Amino acid sequence: MDTILLQLKRFNVTSLAGPVLIILILMMMVLPLPPIMLDMFFTFNIAMSIIVLLVGIGVRRPLEFSAFPAVLLVTTLLRLSLNVASSRVILLEGHSGPDAAGHVIEAFATFLVGGNIAIGVVVFVILTIINFVVITKGAGRIAEVSARFTLDAMPGKQMAIDADLNAGLIGEDEARKRRATITEEANFFGAMDGASKFVRGDAMAGILIILINIVGGLIVGVVQHDLGVADAAHAYTLLTIGDGLVAQIPALIISTAAGIVVSRVGTEKDMSEQLVGQLFMNSQVLYITAGVLGLIGLIPSMPHVAFLTISTLLVVLGYWHSKRSQRLAFAEQTTVKPASIETPATEVSWNDVQGVDALGLEVGYRMIPLVDRNQDGELLRRIRGIRKKIAQELGFLVPPVHIRDNLEIKPNAYRILLKGVEIGTGEAFIGQYLAINPGRVNGDIQGTPTTDPAFGLPAVWIDASRRDEAQMLGYTVVDASTVVATHLSNLLQQHASELLGREEVQQLIEHQAKESPKLMEDLVPKVVPVGVLQKVLQRLLADGIHIRDVRSIIETLADHIAVTQDADELTSAVRTALSRAIVQQLFPGETELALITLEPTLENVLTQAVQSRGGGLEPGLAENLLASAAQQAEQVEQQGYNPVLLTPPLLRPLLARFLRRPLPHLRVISHNEIPDNKTIRIIGVVGGSKEA
Repeated sequence: MDTILLQLKRFNVTSLAGPVLIILILMMMVLPLPPIMLDMFFTFNIAMSIIVLLVGIGVRRPLEFSAFPAVLLVTTLLRLSLNVASSRVILLEGHSGPDAAGHVIEAFATFLVGGNIAIGVVVFVILTIINFVVITKGAGRIAEVSARFTLDAMPGKQMAIDADLNAGLIGEDEARKRRATITEEANFFGAMDGASKFVRGDAMAGILIILINIVGGLIVGVVQHDLGVADAAHAYTLLTIGDGLVAQIPALIISTAAGIVVSRVGTEKDMSEQLVGQLFMNSQVLYITAGVLGLIGLIPSMPHVAFLTISTLLVVLGYWHSKRSQRLAFAEQTTVKPASIETPATEVSWNDVQGVDALGLEVGYRMIPLVDRNQDGELLRRIRGIRKKIAQELGFLVPPVHIRDNLEIKPNAYRILLKGVEIGTGEAFIGQYLAINPGRVNGDIQGTPTTDPAFGLPAVWIDASRRDEAQMLGYTVVDASTVVATHLSNLLQQHASELLGREEVQQLIEHQAKESPKLMEDLVPKVVPVGVLQKVLQRLLADGIHIRDVRSIIETLADHIAVTQDADELTSAVRTALSRAIVQQLFPGETELALITLEPTLENVLTQAVQSRGGGLEPGLAENLLASAAQQAEQVEQQGYNPVLLTPPLLRPLLARFLRRPLPHLRVISHNEIPDNKTIRIIGVVGGSKEA
């Protein structure tokens, strides 16, 4: 008994609302309903249509009313069921009087059309034409076009999400949320396109039902109840018109709501705020409109009262809005500024010496809104996300980025500085979007040609109005703050080794001491000096290897530091200890490693050069090596593989330093760094032909 009560408490009563409503609607088509029940259901139908209309007006984005396609189906089915139930009552009891089918139908038949059959027919036909030809057809067309555009723009939007995720601007949860939103948009507009057909079918069914009821009423009244043709036509036709109106008016309201929802443009305001703000908040427009109406009102034979009254109201509204705008502008400009106080001259001190920031970002004056805290600068949040992402991936905390404006550079330009030296520059235009060509676009787009500052891809600066068009053509579209943030993230990854200074290493040691206090107390700096640890960590970062496993790095250094103090040899030992992590980073989830290797003759020549010249290469040999390595890396990338060069341990440091700058995407590993559980497959040979 307790288990049953507990299950009843957990049962969600609201989950029954949908099935119960559908069952009741279907039962109305089969079971006869008394007039009082028809009144209740007709009133409920009107209430539902008003609720749907108000919800549609209040939404800010179409997805906020994602249940609307299902609502359209249910309300259409409800109206058709009511038509069936009311038709049954009208044909059975229509001879008894105008209230035979309930007071709601009687009110619509007598009050709204004055009991005049001709007027009722005309009003019903007009409402049906408005609903079927104008509102429903327009809403269906908007939903169809929106669904097509949304589907065409999905690849570009997905690539933009991937770009933000790779740049560290968003996390995995936010990326999944955005992808789900894109899918929901496509599903919503597709469902609305199909659901609009229900409303159009409902309008056609209303016309057929009213014709069938009129003919059937004449037959029933004349044959079964011995009424005259005129009396039967009047009684049954009046009830049928009332039934049609009481169903067609809610249908018109629902169709209007559908048109409002699918025509909404996503903003942070609902429809009422948009209409008032964009139509009645321009004093100049109101004054001109009032002047035109006033002139029309002065023409003889015109309704002077109506035109002059509306003209006066528009003048008053325009005057009130202009005064309100002046007050707001004056309040913004009026600020209390402290009086300047002359300070006595002071001696020069160390406070006057400006230090060099580890990381700096200088922006032109037009880009200040992106980095202004008072204006909720988007770039500030993105930079925090970049630092967090790099800290999670590389294993140390990147120094803060010092941001300042610079009037000496172009208004839309920015500079990225590392220890006071420029390492990157570019331009970004607030209010515009950068459409990046990933290499497979379907056409050109109008805009200002440029180059993506982060990856050097061809791109175009476009207006915001062309954003959807660019996404449909296959461009990756990003805003100005994303351009700067992606460029900054890319440069921080490339210069990570230079960002790891003695202070950052000390912070890393202190953080590791909280997790492994005994290890750090015994080894650093007693056995492993901080300077040696810093050099090894910098070399690992320069090779693109993360330093999150600080424990393994320090233990390996402690085992080898008594044998050698050479940073390259210590780094090689650490890389061997981190071999599984290195291979996992380069070949995630793969058991067979596709690698590039050196041609044996070239390998012997390089080995002799290292042993005899201490690491120097002849200019001719270096040029040929670079050209061959670049060719093999390009071929491997075209095959869809990550270019990785396999070398003997003696050659790895030399080749890594030599190829790092001209070929940043080519990684160099040694034979000692291949785990025992991995197999290799040679897909390219530097200095020779490809081997299987």
